[in-house]
Amino acid sequence: MSLSVHTNDAALIALQNLNNTTQQLQTAQNVISTGLAISSAKDNAAVWAIAQGQRADIGSLGAVQSSLNRATSIADVASTAGASISDLLVQMKANVTAAMDPSIDTASRTAINSAFKSELGQITQIIQNANFDGANMLDGSISQIKFIANANATGFITLSSQDLSLGGSIISVPSTASLTTVTLSTAVLAQLTSSITKTNEALGNLGSQSKAIANHNTFVQQLTDQLTNGVGNLVDADLAKESAQLQALQVQQQLGTQALSIANQAPQVILSLFK
Repeated sequence: MSLSVHTNDAALIALQNLNNTTQQLQTAQNVISTGLAISSAKDNAAVWAIAQGQRADIGSLGAVQSSLNRATSIADVASTAGASISDLLVQMKANVTAAMDPSIDTASRTAINSAFKSELGQITQIIQNANFDGANMLDGSISQIKFIANANATGFITLSSQDLSLGGSIISVPSTASLTTVTLSTAVLAQLTSSITKTNEALGNLGSQSKAIANHNTFVQQLTDQLTNGVGNLVDADLAKESAQLQALQVQQQLGTQALSIANQAPQVILSLFK
């Protein structure tokens, strides 16, 4: 190899190697600081695109969970209110049975009827208050609510209402019912017995739907976890490996710097030829 003051091949080669090492070192430092082996499309366009698609699905599933959580809350409020109404109906049956006794006096019958009327009013109050986020599943104002069930919002899970209003198809006892006579009490007893059975059936239906919503919510959470793990498998860095790589590159950078320094001193040999 000829000696020249214009061209220093050794220095050029040393510089190329040093630049390459520095570039690798910067990449390793970026991986360590972000924790991602693929943090942008330039790292690996195909894998990055797949990961971004999965991240979009994870975000959509978050919206699905929010919808299902709202469904759970609405169903829980309705179930709690329905259970209270069922308890009241059971209590009312005792009063109705007592009112069918022809031997009780007027004062006792009036007291029983007053308690019965109070319980009817409590049922109405419970139904009116069984509201969550503007949705009431017990007052007959809506027939059903659909909640999104998948990331594309093309599937739905339905929560059907159960109208427990007085004088309705489930609770046939009207708000004007009275126990002032044995005859009236007998009619109310028949209505009340049927209402208790239908109310329990309605609560069973509501409970089944609530359970289905809870199960689907659990599935969505598990799916979200798996997708998150999948994204991690695609783009997460092995930090133990990167730590070892970083140390190796730091040593290479130091050696490359020394090699470039030595190569830059080579032209000084030319001066000795002209002494």
